[in-house]
Amino acid sequence: MDDLDALGSPDRLDHLDHRILSACRGYGTDPRVAAAARTLSWAGEHGALWLAAGLASAAVNGAQRGAWLRATALTAGAHAASMVVKRVVRRPRPAHANPLARTLGRHSFPSSHATSATAAAVAYGALGAYAIPPLAAAMCVSRLVVGVHYPSDVAAGAALGALTARIGSRWVRGGAHD
Repeated sequence: MDDLDALGSPDRLDHLDHRILSACRGYGTDPRVAAAARTLSWAGEHGALWLAAGLASAAVNGAQRGAWLRATALTAGAHAASMVVKRVVRRPRPAHANPLARTLGRHSFPSSHATSATAAAVAYGALGAYAIPPLAAAMCVSRLVVGVHYPSDVAAGAALGALTARIGSRWVRGGAHD
C-alpha cells in the first residue's frame, strides 16, 4: 500500500475527523468560547438567524427586496436539502465528545447549521452583506466547539450550502424567471 492509500483510507479519515473534533471541542472549556458557541448554535437552529437576517434585509432594502426574498428562500431551500440528506445518510452524532448544546435530531451528516450558514454567506454576500460570511464561518466552527458534528459533517454542509447558493445565484439576482 502506498502513502496515498494510507492517507485516504476510511479508518485514517475517521481518526482524523475524531482528532479534529476533539481539538475543537477542547476550546469549549473556556466559558466565553462555550457561551458564544452555544449562542450561535441556538441562533442557527433551523436556519433561524439567516432567515431572520434575510427577511429583515428585505424589509429595509426596498430596491433589492425581491433579491433578498429570493436569497432567503434559497437559504431555506438549502437547509431543507440538508435535512433530506441527513435523513438518508443517518450518520449518528459524535459519541466521544461531551456536547455543550442540545440538538433536535440524532443525525449528524451534513451539518444543517453549516449548510444554511454557507448558503446565506454566498447568497447574502452577493447582495452586499459582507458581515455575513465571517459570522457564517463562526457558525460552522461552533458546531465543532459544542461537539455535535464531525469536521466532515461541517465541510459537507458548507459544500451543500455553497453549491445550492451558487446554483440559485442567477435566480436571486432576478436573471432567471423560469
